Amino acid sequence: MKLIKFFSAIMLLTTTLMWSQETKPGVISGKIIDKATNEPVGFSTVSILDGTKPVAGVSTKEDGSFEIKNLELKSLTVKVNFIGYNDASRTVTLTEENKEINLGNITLEASTNTIETVSIVKERSTIEQKADRKVVTIGRDLIASGTTASEIFNNIPTVSIDPQTKELSLRGNSNVRVLIDGKPTNIDAAQLLQQIPSASIKQVELITNPSSKYNPEGNSGIINIILNKNSQTGFNGSINSGYTFGITPKTNQSLNLNYKVGKVNFYTNYGFNHGRNRSEGFVESDRQNLQNRQDFDFTNTNTSHLAKVGVDYYINDNNTLSFFTNWNLADGKGISNTFINYVDNTSNIDELQKNTNNSGNSTQTYDLNYKHNFKKKGEYIEFQANYAKTTNEDLSLFDNNNVLRLNDLDSKTNYTQFNIDYTNPIDENTKIEIGYESRIQDGQNNFYNESLPFFGSNPFSFNRNIHAVYTNYSKSFGKFSAQVGVRVEQYNLDARFERNEKNPDYYEATNVEDDIFTAYPSAYLSYKLDDSNTFNVNYTRRVDRPSIGQINPIREWTTPLLESRGNPALEPQFTNSFEINHTKIFKIGSVTSAVFYRLINAEISRVIFPNPLNSIQNIMSFDNFDNNSQLGAEVNANLKLTKWWSTNASADLYYKTVRGTVTNADTNLPENKEIDVTTFNTRLNNTFTVTKKLRFNLFGMYRSRDLGLQFLRTPMYRADFGANYSVLKGKGTVSARLNDMFRTQFFGFNGNIPYRQDGEFRFESRTFYIGFNYNFGSGKNKELQRKQRDKQETQGGGMF
Repeated sequence: MKLIKFFSAIMLLTTTLMWSQETKPGVISGKIIDKATNEPVGFSTVSILDGTKPVAGVSTKEDGSFEIKNLELKSLTVKVNFIGYNDASRTVTLTEENKEINLGNITLEASTNTIETVSIVKERSTIEQKADRKVVTIGRDLIASGTTASEIFNNIPTVSIDPQTKELSLRGNSNVRVLIDGKPTNIDAAQLLQQIPSASIKQVELITNPSSKYNPEGNSGIINIILNKNSQTGFNGSINSGYTFGITPKTNQSLNLNYKVGKVNFYTNYGFNHGRNRSEGFVESDRQNLQNRQDFDFTNTNTSHLAKVGVDYYINDNNTLSFFTNWNLADGKGISNTFINYVDNTSNIDELQKNTNNSGNSTQTYDLNYKHNFKKKGEYIEFQANYAKTTNEDLSLFDNNNVLRLNDLDSKTNYTQFNIDYTNPIDENTKIEIGYESRIQDGQNNFYNESLPFFGSNPFSFNRNIHAVYTNYSKSFGKFSAQVGVRVEQYNLDARFERNEKNPDYYEATNVEDDIFTAYPSAYLSYKLDDSNTFNVNYTRRVDRPSIGQINPIREWTTPLLESRGNPALEPQFTNSFEINHTKIFKIGSVTSAVFYRLINAEISRVIFPNPLNSIQNIMSFDNFDNNSQLGAEVNANLKLTKWWSTNASADLYYKTVRGTVTNADTNLPENKEIDVTTFNTRLNNTFTVTKKLRFNLFGMYRSRDLGLQFLRTPMYRADFGANYSVLKGKGTVSARLNDMFRTQFFGFNGNIPYRQDGEFRFESRTFYIGFNYNFGSGKNKELQRKQRDKQETQGGGMF
């Protein structure tokens, strides 16, 4: 012990002597402030120059103060710079008599072209390939393609929106999970995308194979929509106003505000959407010699409000507290007519069904987040609590050949989520992540119908709880980076459909109970061949649990010949997903390519079968098919071909085998079917720069036919042309766009199972959009770190 103490004393003495020899006596301190507001300018850069040679430098603290030690006693130059300000400099001389100099307040004057250098919305959308996702930054060219997220998503690579149902698909698969700012939402994705104004979207992240850190739901992966929120100092914001003219006019307005002062950042977004939409279509069918043609005419008037208010409190360099709330309010009014013409009128009378519909939706979301950074760089722990409450009501009055009936469907859902995430970089090349997550969801649906056999109230209630833990281990070695992880979840579901007491023979009580314990592994390997070529290989296991709407036996809508309802017997669908990516960087841009394979167990899909209680009506529902597989490839290019021409181009090809059992309406017997399907999609978005102020945009897309067990979807294509013009010294932009110039986009289908039918639906695809965007404020571009879960980005550990 004495020997240890002796060597410890020697080491301490040696270190002290070495430090005393290396330490220099000079100290310079001061504080940086804004000349106009006298507010401190934190995180600005202070450099010490010996002539033109930099010898030391620091970033100022939150309060603008700085102190630089260990300087030689000589004449030095202090230089201060920060984005949005003119540089400032001071000359000082350190001597034996004046070793420590306090410069007091150093003022920075705002640059005269501050607004010109800060762009809240980029002119042209960009695509960036990261290790586990594509990041699409929304520019004015995409904003001008439509007023809502639903309209611009068809212009994003690998994403498509069904023009009739508004259903969202990623890589040709509709089993995709949608997040807003990295947080879940109780609103149906098709409805949500029609409520979000296009100008409120900053980025869209396409996460096709998420790691074990993320919720494994969604066969195709995750689409994370990041809304605008900037962190510039002072007060600033933007206004966006757009109008769309088709058969009927529509409008979209949004306001983004931000105020950053000291340690607090306030931000808010508000979006307003209003418009009337017209569509029409027909379906011709022949079942058991019952030939008929249904003609549809729809008029819907929708109004929605989306508001977000939030605050970030930067307690100190290591602690951040954040809170935000989202409010979605939507109101819809619809009028539809369905005329059924029976070819053989001897046994059936032609029918005219008129439907007047009023619907309302309200969602409130509250999110609290706390993050603590430890002393070790990259080590942190983060806590998040999220609560959402959703209410829906749908009131429909049907007039079927002067026979009236009223349907009243209302639902309430509560959702609570709690997360704890811990990240520890063990060393420069190694990182470990662990976390816990709970998701608790409960709801009550009630369907009231004034007609038999549904007469009376039919309540449906559910409780769904998911508890999970995960861990990820990442390591970099040479040109390789790897990550392995596993997520373990306990899933509980208890859903009950109560029997209609006024008609007990129609429906017995239906109970659905699930108690499933499952592991979801993930693995990633990245190889950086050189600065221009990176390869990624990854594997994940994912799940698609039946949604509440898919298992809810309460009918969603009905016509005399077709009714839509859920299937309480649905089981979860599991997917093993493999993917290979390559990113190639050129002088003119980048090209990313991918090949993927999915093996799907008990795939959930749409199905149509005869209604046992109505010989002329069919039921559209969901069912589990057999195990299926999908193989696909895609290529995305983001290139600046010349000084005046840039392009975003993408193409994808999918091959899938679909197996399942469907009911033939003519025989009422099940049929086992298997089909092989190849589909192809491509998009081309060109931007032509005429002058610094004027740009033109030309967009085209093609979606090939797609074949299912029951239907063939016909090909679809369109072309758009637009222009952007910069005004008000770069603060404003005027945009104009003609969508579907040749009116070629429509939805068509045909099939023979469960009976012969073909149809076509047309909507307001050819429209003219005009919009105006204006950026205002005197804010300076002071980027502060946003909590990682909000950005939904993996951190540290090489490529991962």
